[in-house]
Amino acid sequence: MGYIHLSEMEFYAYHGCFKEEQIAGNWFMVDLTLKTETAKASISDNIHDTLNYQEAYQIVKEEMAIKSHLLEHVSGRILDALFQKFEMLEYAKIKVQKMNPPMGGKMKSVALELERFRE
Repeated sequence: MGYIHLSEMEFYAYHGCFKEEQIAGNWFMVDLTLKTETAKASISDNIHDTLNYQEAYQIVKEEMAIKSHLLEHVSGRILDALFQKFEMLEYAKIKVQKMNPPMGGKMKSVALELERFRE
């Protein structure tokens, strides 16, 4: 088994409970870890024998473009889509950070991290 990491993907999106967040938007950073079988691809050097991380990025990008009130919701949708797309995906962990959240004080980010195993 191997791990594929997509680190510090940046998106401008419209997630948040406040009406202003859904209108003005904010920057988000996403980290993704995907566990999959890599033995065949390490021998074949063929992209069809592995989990295509470009396709994984596209899934994250598409889901981040859909408004959500909660980071839990957008993170769960991303994991659902990844497990649906990739049969070889055994485990995934996602961290979604909202940069400079409107908390009434200076803060770099607030983050949610979810992980899921294939059942």
